[in-house]
Amino acid sequence: MTNNGRVTKDGIRIYEPQDFAGMNRAGRLAARILDDVADHVVPGTTTGALDQFITEQVEAAGATSATIGYKGYQHASCISVNHVVCHGIPGDKVLKDGDILNIDVTVIVDGWFGDTSRMYVAGTASRKAERLVQVTHDALMKGIEAARPGNTFGDIGHAIQVYAESNRMSVVRDFCGHGLGRVFHAPPNVLHYGRPGTGAVLEEGMFFTIEPMINLGRPETKVLADDWTAVTRDKSLSAQFEHSIGITAQGCEIFTLSPNGTFHPTSG
Repeated sequence: MTNNGRVTKDGIRIYEPQDFAGMNRAGRLAARILDDVADHVVPGTTTGALDQFITEQVEAAGATSATIGYKGYQHASCISVNHVVCHGIPGDKVLKDGDILNIDVTVIVDGWFGDTSRMYVAGTASRKAERLVQVTHDALMKGIEAARPGNTFGDIGHAIQVYAESNRMSVVRDFCGHGLGRVFHAPPNVLHYGRPGTGAVLEEGMFFTIEPMINLGRPETKVLADDWTAVTRDKSLSAQFEHSIGITAQGCEIFTLSPNGTFHPTSG
């Protein structure tokens, strides 16, 4: 559990081979909690009830929520429904049949941060919502495919952008992925759009998230008066998937794989 290792000229920490084990433990717990909450995502429940379940799961595992107390935030998850892009605050909102929602959880295990989010459907999604969820999932995986030594962060963003726009959807530009490890947020900013060959070069030992937000309509967002909740300006549906990964000699390792194989809400 070292935090040694060098920092690149871009300020990106290069972690040691033994650090991958710590990230796997943290990522696996976050992913398991997202697996376990799935059965509770049903019409009639509230986002607050889902967050309470997540809080209890974090505590039961002997872990710490990274978000409770972060900049004053008081919940163990962000839950973003329909046209909410990210940072939705759990509360009294009752889920209706057909709602789509992103649940984002970050836990700390032995000092390592596990950060992941995925989409859920309450009841049965509309065809357009289902297609948005599918394209967003596949856009994330396109980005992950580009995450290997010698490529650049621009290659990751370009892969995501091209795929989303080829499906006539838009990539949110106001939020991005980030470095993590023994801290919640660190360099680099991982953009989900860009030009091939631009940005820092990927090196073995880099840890970061890829978490594209894809809109059915235009990419613009606005933050509500609570200073947290970001929504699409045109009220179009938005979706997001997030994995935490580490660059390896051959490509990358995903720390937040679903133990149940249910990262995609309609899989399995």
